[in-house]
Amino acid sequence: MDRVTPLGRSITATQATEKRGYGVSNEQRSKPGRPDSDTRVPAAGTALNAGRRGRPRWRERISTTLALIRANPTGRVALKISIALAGALVVTVGIALIPLPGPGWLLVIAGLGIWAVEFHWARRLLTFTRRHVHNWTEWVKRQSLSVRFAIGLVGLVFVSTVVWLSLKYSLGIDVVARVLHYLATH
Repeated sequence: MDRVTPLGRSITATQATEKRGYGVSNEQRSKPGRPDSDTRVPAAGTALNAGRRGRPRWRERISTTLALIRANPTGRVALKISIALAGALVVTVGIALIPLPGPGWLLVIAGLGIWAVEFHWARRLLTFTRRHVHNWTEWVKRQSLSVRFAIGLVGLVFVSTVVWLSLKYSLGIDVVARVLHYLATH
């Protein structure tokens, strides 16, 4: 949340860091969604961020905190390294879980979201992924019930095959062979 001066004007994170003597690069100042330090801010009692209506308060706090960290050269490097390591950890776990039943792809996308906080290439890739998942979902919704049923059946067969192969090759349990043996003996 932005702080307010005694005159009732709000102080953005960029202005607060400039007051403390930290330089704010033009790259950070020109990022979308960040106000310029010389723009007029509304008086007290009016909406502080009129352009960001509906944006949750916790997101504002995170944005302000990240702006304060980025304003310090050491903080900027530490933030990049922290984000890179956290994203790499989540993506690595997600990639390891892809062939197994579970949230593999979800974790990969979550790791991409972590990287997108600091890296532009990850933000573009995440936008691309979101757009295609949304288009796929909308396409499936427009299909008839029989087509949706067929898509669900293909998904079920795929997941069942992945579970069977995972059990067979990682744990040595061949479920299909056991079921066929049980059916043959009873």
